[in-house]
Amino acid sequence: MNLPNKLTMLRVILIPFFVLFLLTDLGGGAGKWIALAIFIIASLTDLLDGKIARKNNLVTNFCKFMDPLADKLLVCSAMICLIPLGRIPAWIVCIIVAREFAISGFRLIAAEKGTVIAASYWGKFKTTFQMIMVILMLADIPQLHTLTQVIMWIATILTIVSLVDYIYKNKDVLKDAD
Repeated sequence: MNLPNKLTMLRVILIPFFVLFLLTDLGGGAGKWIALAIFIIASLTDLLDGKIARKNNLVTNFCKFMDPLADKLLVCSAMICLIPLGRIPAWIVCIIVAREFAISGFRLIAAEKGTVIAASYWGKFKTTFQMIMVILMLADIPQLHTLTQVIMWIATILTIVSLVDYIYKNKDVLKDAD
């Protein structure tokens, strides 16, 4: 397993620790900040794995499949945890999670046909804004409330735009799908 793939797997491994520190008293008053640090580190692995893979020609089918899945798991886990904390409306999380399930299903259909579909630029923008949104919501700084709300709306819009773009560019995958 190459370094980019290891970074992707590290992102997945960090998720339960993030959830544990965010939703329990583990870490006491510092739990929220530990969860924030874990989320930031996990998010940075997303930036690093792609740069390393492209720079060193280490892009693999595993990476094309697992990298976006790791992003989905990280961001969706965080957003679901933020609902009971009152930081994000459940309906926005539902839209984002539904998009992620739809795209994952779409990728499975493509994989059955021998096609691996990498993340698009719209998908990367969406993920970046979702990660920034989660970081702002985790930090929960009152002076940044308006910025957090704007980023949340941008992330939601990019979620929908990236879904439409993804399906439009790969509509041939759906032909003859049983």
